[in-house]
Amino acid sequence: MNVLTGIDLPPDSPGGSVELLRDLYGGPEPLIPADVFMLAPEDRQAPDTSGSPALLAVPGKTVSGPAFWAYVDRLGAAVRDRYPAADHDVLHLQHLAFGATAALQQVFPDRPSIALVHGTDLLFAEDHPTQAAVLRETAASADAIVVPTGALADRLRRIAPVPSDRIVHIPWGVPDRLLAGRPTGPGHRAEREAGVLRVLYAGRLTAEKATSGLIAAVASLPGVELSVAAPPAEFAALAARSDLSRVRRLGWLSREDLWRAFGGHDLLIVPSLRLEAFGLVTIEAQACGLPVAYQPVPGLTEVLGRSALPVDFGDFTALRGRIEEFLRSPERLDDLAAAGLVNSGRFPLSRTAGDLAELSRRVAR
Repeated sequence: MNVLTGIDLPPDSPGGSVELLRDLYGGPEPLIPADVFMLAPEDRQAPDTSGSPALLAVPGKTVSGPAFWAYVDRLGAAVRDRYPAADHDVLHLQHLAFGATAALQQVFPDRPSIALVHGTDLLFAEDHPTQAAVLRETAASADAIVVPTGALADRLRRIAPVPSDRIVHIPWGVPDRLLAGRPTGPGHRAEREAGVLRVLYAGRLTAEKATSGLIAAVASLPGVELSVAAPPAEFAALAARSDLSRVRRLGWLSREDLWRAFGGHDLLIVPSLRLEAFGLVTIEAQACGLPVAYQPVPGLTEVLGRSALPVDFGDFTALRGRIEEFLRSPERLDDLAAAGLVNSGRFPLSRTAGDLAELSRRVAR
């Protein structure tokens, strides 16, 4: 099975879709062998097609209007130059929208394709008419549309009329090595300091994920030591709008460094405001024995359910009460950690890859 896929982002970009791309198609022995492309960093003038992913030097990325379609034309030309034989059995479109999907559809209009919904594509389609047009075209032409949660299927149908028989539910997963090496119980954690709850936020600091007011409010809660693992530029922008002096800044951590950081904290908070496609970081944290508290938004409620603690992060009185409860009764964290370990075992990456490979065989012709 010869697969072609790509995302129009540089390889060091933060985000779950990039992590999943690396997990599924990267490394010396990828779970799904494929030709993969991404964008070369802006300071690189020439493409680098010697490795995987191939890095295409395409300037002028944007998301709206005529400039977007001009960018898609340039990206399509770069894809055509890199893969002139067009001998791929199936395309994996990593989003229903954005430039890589539009370029692949332009260059290979008759190639069987599977579109993977990541959530950001739906949010952008709701906010940008150009992306809504790309999404509807992709939804109409793709042979199958993969969603990691039913919540994304529901959200998709609000934007495009997609028949149910073309939507396939395949949950994302975390690397099997993480599940195989996970602790047997919450006792692996470092000793808790009396009267202190070490809280971690890990992820993008976009408007859909968290706000400066929310981060500052959590850091100000009595007994809380808050750490934030986020892209430095996004943290700096957030700090410019609010006092984050009580926040410990960790920077954007590598995958393995983030897993190690889980062991130095007592609770992961996920205060997403609109939608989560799946919430990979929550499952990774659970696999490492770190309890999770989350805003009950579509996607997260389906993946986490009662294995994590739903919290209304907009109700700071209730949030303060939860923190005080954990400080008084730390065994409640142990119960959450144990439930999280069980839940994370439901999502091995090997199953995701196997289901995608089987679907690819079915749509190829």
